[in-house]
Amino acid sequence: MFYRYEDGHGLPHDPLKAIVAPRPIGWISSRSKEGKVNLAPYSFFNMISTKPCLIMFCSEGHKDSVSFIEETGEFAANLVSANLSVAMNATSVNAPRGVSEFEYSGLTAVDCTMINAPRVAEAFSTLECVVTEIRNPKDRHGNPVASIMVIGEVVGVHISEEILTGGLVDMTKAQPVSRLGYMDFASVSQTFQMFRPKWDE
Repeated sequence: MFYRYEDGHGLPHDPLKAIVAPRPIGWISSRSKEGKVNLAPYSFFNMISTKPCLIMFCSEGHKDSVSFIEETGEFAANLVSANLSVAMNATSVNAPRGVSEFEYSGLTAVDCTMINAPRVAEAFSTLECVVTEIRNPKDRHGNPVASIMVIGEVVGVHISEEILTGGLVDMTKAQPVSRLGYMDFASVSQTFQMFRPKWDE
């Protein structure tokens, strides 16, 4: 099938998030200037640069995560592993501003090392980030959309030795959870390697 996006898909549910999948989940923790903490998952999340290391997440609307980060300029991205998937889902609750999703989900908030945001103690890995940009992407006509993109530079990295094999992060141990389409999720249980070919003229 083919459809023009503006004409609609005619299917029971929008297929786009199922097509652009799997998507890593940015489990974003932040602290407001008043000291309130927030923890929320975002599936519009990825790394966009290595030198320096920049990661980004996008919020569809001006939510508490964005509000807190605007105030302090810092956030942490926590790894969602399969054993934390239920807790992660609990933190997606639409709670009032100031309510701690850490407490609501039964997770432990501990201080980061280089920033003032909390991190998830139970997470196998956390990236401590300082904001470099907050912006509204634009549509093809140049109009700002409702989504808000937050870009942060990674300044500190926490890794649990539980997920290391031979000094490498072992995805079959970390079992990161990704977002698919609809209400579906996936986790990594097996991996395979491929190497980039060398061009021979």
